[in-house]
Amino acid sequence: MVKKVVLASAAGVIASGGAQAAVFPVKAKAIEYVKVCSTYGAGFYYIPGTDTCIKLGGFVRADVMLGSNSFVLNPVSGVGAAHNRLSNAYTARSRADLSIDTRTASEYGVVRTFFEGNFTWKTGSTSAAGSGATAYSGDGVGLGTLSIWYAFIQFAGFTMGKAVSQFSAPWTNYPANNFFDGLPGGGGDASGVNQFSYTADFGQGITATLSAQDPTAYYQTNIWNTTNATAAGIVTGTYGSQSYGGTVAPDIVGVMRIDQAWGLFQASAAAHNNHAAYYGGSEVTGHADDKWGWAGQLALSIKNIPTGPGDTINLQAAYTKGASSFSIQENIPTAWAMYGGTGRPGAYQSLGFAGVADAIYSGSTSATSTAFQLTTTYGFNGGYIHNWDPYWNTAVYGGWAAIRYTDAAKAQICGSAGMAALGLTGVCNPDFNIAAVGTVTRWTPVRNLTFSADLFATFLDQKYSGTIAAPAVAAVAKPAAVYELKNQSAFSMLLRIQRNW
Repeated sequence: MVKKVVLASAAGVIASGGAQAAVFPVKAKAIEYVKVCSTYGAGFYYIPGTDTCIKLGGFVRADVMLGSNSFVLNPVSGVGAAHNRLSNAYTARSRADLSIDTRTASEYGVVRTFFEGNFTWKTGSTSAAGSGATAYSGDGVGLGTLSIWYAFIQFAGFTMGKAVSQFSAPWTNYPANNFFDGLPGGGGDASGVNQFSYTADFGQGITATLSAQDPTAYYQTNIWNTTNATAAGIVTGTYGSQSYGGTVAPDIVGVMRIDQAWGLFQASAAAHNNHAAYYGGSEVTGHADDKWGWAGQLALSIKNIPTGPGDTINLQAAYTKGASSFSIQENIPTAWAMYGGTGRPGAYQSLGFAGVADAIYSGSTSATSTAFQLTTTYGFNGGYIHNWDPYWNTAVYGGWAAIRYTDAAKAQICGSAGMAALGLTGVCNPDFNIAAVGTVTRWTPVRNLTFSADLFATFLDQKYSGTIAAPAVAAVAKPAAVYELKNQSAFSMLLRIQRNW
């Protein structure tokens, strides 16, 4: 009996052990933790299961513009430059930015992709709509805009996609790391242009780049047919009908750069094709022959100057013919109309208007047409950055540019029906100069959080004189009246809070 009990107990234990063994879990696969990728600098991590490193970045900022309807510009056109009850005393904006940078080592070197875009909301502007009514245009309530700044691939020395123009200096349009967008005298592109580029690296900081870039969005201003100029258009800075044809050739850009510990020197050159549509409304009216323009730019940066650690001076100068955007950069309006006061008897107010074009021509048919007259521009800008201590820095900056039309172009503008309708009493000369100066101070109390104030001014030196009998400009509530033609200026300030991550 005892033997039976012991055997039964042993069998039960064995059976129980077998049952437990049957439900043991399968060993789990080891977890792949995200690993730091130190090869390309701080902030990169390996994408799990791959040899590709990725870095996420971005910022959130809040802006207020004082004395302007535009970011980040002085009011040189539209309701902001009317200086009346339609003009904004301030304009607010909020922006969130996201960047994604991936890099993979290969036998051809690093394969890189880069994307940066942002979401923006800002207050808009109010324009007159007749009979005391107004219309608001802006981002609305709860809505905003999406911008794609950069989206490109780099492989074996090639850059393909939307990236900063190779023509640009490294600081693009901001030699003092300023926020003001309207600095003339350089052809920088800060928001990216579609391109196919190749860069050869000769070592010791010496590189050479050849690039084909799309001019459509950022590197063409106007081709005006002055036959279609109107008085209403001229007083807003437009000297004829916009007559660009389709895009048939990219801009060709070449760059040589020396980038070393002492600073940087860069020489850039570009060729730009001017291609017009038809003289009239159909193919049978004919067209002007294409004409290539060109541009050149020199840039110099001097680092670690004796005034303090990290202090820098950046300078650049540009000259163009038939390629005005390489000196009057992408953010500067091409049509100016600034109103101000006057002391001239019989004049209602003063007005300064000006326009930027790559080329001018006239004609409604081949029989009455003229050839392209290419516009010349030249100018310079620069900035100085001083670090007071690790938390405070101040910068000053300025720029100047001249826009010059040929004698034939002046004759076409001044002899147009639109100019005749204005009854100009003085000198007719569409040439003009623009200048801008500013200063920005920043406080960074903690890393990647910065409070900034940027004060800037723009000056229009126009070459007209006398008075005109201008038609009404309904959108800015300006009446038909006699206006004195006079130089103008505008002052504004940007206040910004930005947190980078």
